[in-house]
Amino acid sequence: MRGKETKRDDRKEDFLRYICQTSLEPMGIEVERAEGCTITDRSGKKYLDFISGIGVATVGHAHPAVVKAVADQAARYLHVMVYGEFIQEPQVHLAKRLAELAPPPLSVTYFTNSGTEANEGALKTAKKYTGRKKLIAFTGGFHGDTHGSLSVTGRNVYQKPFRPLLPNVTFLPFNSLKHLKAIDRHTAAVIVEPIQSEGGVNIPADEFLPALRKRCNETGALLIFDEVMTGLGRTGKLFACHHWNVMPDIMVLAKALGGGMPLGAFISRPEVMKTLSENPPLSHVTTFGGHPVSCAAGLAALDLLIENKLPERAERLGQYVMDRLKKLSEISVVKDVRGKGLLIGLELNDAKLTERFASNCRKAGLILGWTLHSNTVIRLAPPLVITEGETDQGLDIMRSALSKAVRNTKEIRRG
Repeated sequence: MRGKETKRDDRKEDFLRYICQTSLEPMGIEVERAEGCTITDRSGKKYLDFISGIGVATVGHAHPAVVKAVADQAARYLHVMVYGEFIQEPQVHLAKRLAELAPPPLSVTYFTNSGTEANEGALKTAKKYTGRKKLIAFTGGFHGDTHGSLSVTGRNVYQKPFRPLLPNVTFLPFNSLKHLKAIDRHTAAVIVEPIQSEGGVNIPADEFLPALRKRCNETGALLIFDEVMTGLGRTGKLFACHHWNVMPDIMVLAKALGGGMPLGAFISRPEVMKTLSENPPLSHVTTFGGHPVSCAAGLAALDLLIENKLPERAERLGQYVMDRLKKLSEISVVKDVRGKGLLIGLELNDAKLTERFASNCRKAGLILGWTLHSNTVIRLAPPLVITEGETDQGLDIMRSALSKAVRNTKEIRRG
């Protein structure tokens, strides 16, 4: 027997009671629909989305081409067999398309459900292929919340409650050349975000990633680029590694990959990926990874990305946004503006002020995000299809919200 339909007034109470909460103060926007760059709540209030579901909605929410691909595939078949046994057209087509676009010789894809699962698979593959145990990661890096991914996530506060984690993990300072000598012939893999997103939109010096690639070549360690946030046009290039012309041994994708559906992947060259099918076979399996509906949505989103030259658009529009944000420097609390493409960090000089700023924006109808590893950095990652008018609207809200936050902070301190 079905329970009584939840009354409208009870929804928030039930959300807090029955949904496991990940923070003490969730935003609590009751979503009615989402389309393009706009999220509408049940009261009819519209919010301009400047964070894209944390980098997912690259082609906007509910793009008609993606929705059609989902509906068409759902009408054909859903889950039919564990990953890798049946030939499923959406998987094959998306994997082939990724092989055409990825940096050569990366050409074989393993699909997962999420970014953290893809990182788990990449780490396991590197250890099995090299026969080594040691892993290198970087302070400030974020690679997911499952045990293996958390083990290489460089923030003590998130690791501490779950220790012991994976052994043989060494953390190096991000962007430090002198520490790269810690990568040695015992190292299976080095995992790094080309641009640290959760760490505060930290962009490496031009020489860092080439030097990291060189050191991995010298020692035989595999280089894993976690492009979960930076991949697929977000930074103004299809993949962020292209900014430095540095190619990884394994590349990890997720977020934008599914066009709004859950989908992750790790991609490498054939001889590396072959290790998962032998000694023993079935070394790494998944039930729902590469779900056909997710792959169909991902292929539609990828086609839109390429056909509409959204990476190039992100580069142009991102520069415009940063130029506008830098004019906020007249407001003394702005410490820095940095980014590439439409992955931008606005750093303020006070954590409480940053919290008030984000809250003021939300009340005014603008959703943006801060980062897990920095409580003073606001992260902007709007859909790459955002219009110039929507961009200006969001920037105007930000200016007003920041001025209000500064006034409120001064009043509180005087009081």
